[in-house]
Amino acid sequence: MGNYKVSINGINTNNLTVLTKKETDELFTRYHNGDLTAKEELINGNLKLVLSIIKKYNNGKNDMNDLFQVGCIGLIKAIDNFDSSLNLMLSTYAVPLIIGEVKRHLRDSTNLRITRSIRDLAYNIMKFKDKYFEENGVEPTNDEIVSALNITEYELREAYDSCVEPASIYDPIYNDGGDTIYLLDQIADKNVDSNRDDIIALRKALKQIKSRERDILVKRYIVGKTQMELASELGVSQAQISRIEKSAIKNVKKLIK
Repeated sequence: MGNYKVSINGINTNNLTVLTKKETDELFTRYHNGDLTAKEELINGNLKLVLSIIKKYNNGKNDMNDLFQVGCIGLIKAIDNFDSSLNLMLSTYAVPLIIGEVKRHLRDSTNLRITRSIRDLAYNIMKFKDKYFEENGVEPTNDEIVSALNITEYELREAYDSCVEPASIYDPIYNDGGDTIYLLDQIADKNVDSNRDDIIALRKALKQIKSRERDILVKRYIVGKTQMELASELGVSQAQISRIEKSAIKNVKKLIK
């Protein structure tokens, strides 16, 4: 995930200002008295907050200009509905609304096909959470969401999962300076080739490699354990399991050619 500077078309992000609480309160007073220029100043004075939130989505896959515009919609909603009489910072109130808009945008633009019912449920959950936060100043618990919307824990989790950006099985997740471990390496492989000739050749090859290599291959591809599980079982690092597994596969391939 990139942590480098976010570039937004038409905006010099280095010159963005941040309002003090006193300035924010004065602008809200003017805005509530009908001064629309005060609203514009409130928006401009909080653009840095939007940038700080969308920065974590700067992974090379998302259009940051689109996310910035979407985040600004959440900021405008926060300004329109903020009660300045409460002892609450605007940023505290605005953050969940900005994140909500960004997540909805990412969910709606995903290439994965999500059923309409799950999308609607996810939207209703986000809407309920926004309203609950506006009224109570805190996020609702899962139990409160389930009870209010009359849904099950499974439906709640399914809706949450539909909002998560999909990951590639080839995404790197760890590197100790040697071999890189990918997400694929943590997925248990329960598919075993049933071709008889291949199985016979494989059995012969397994008898000829080192016992440690054989044990890891059997547990990974027959028992179906993950590298993380094997590392914990054998008291070694996952990187070591990955190296032994790759070496074992290489040796087996040589023997069955």
